[in-house]
Amino acid sequence: MATKGKGKEKNDGRKLVAQHKKARHDYHILDTFECGLVLTGTEVKSLRQGRASLVDGFVQIDGGEAWLHNVHIPEYAQGTWTNHSARRKRKLLLHRVEIDKLESKSQDSGHTIVPLSLYFKDGRAKVEIALAKGKKEWDKRQTLREQQDRREAERTMSAVRRRQRA
Repeated sequence: MATKGKGKEKNDGRKLVAQHKKARHDYHILDTFECGLVLTGTEVKSLRQGRASLVDGFVQIDGGEAWLHNVHIPEYAQGTWTNHSARRKRKLLLHRVEIDKLESKSQDSGHTIVPLSLYFKDGRAKVEIALAKGKKEWDKRQTLREQQDRREAERTMSAVRRRQRA
């Protein structure tokens, strides 16, 4: 099924809007959560156009509520005086148990909560957040080395399979 725009359709009704690819490089992902967002109308329209950036985003727990900070959703082009500010903090919709778990774990040294992806699921805006621990520089190099080794092994295996078929 062909799709228009930057979003990608998946079998489970998800339309990807934005992804923070570098998060998996910079952090060890310990646990992931899917949560809803409290958005204004112009933010939803801007997201439906496939425009957002999660690069500087982080989640903070304030007063028993989870808030998404520094996520850039640009102003809606056809918006009027009702337009939103691009980097405002947005409330996340999570169950109390999940908020308590995130709050207790994020208090530990080196732990943070980062957004991984922003998408529409069955017409509703969702964000996937992760409890993460920052990697050291040597961890990042080790991860890159493992990825390169895995790719090289896959290349040699596919070359051997091609030779066997011919």
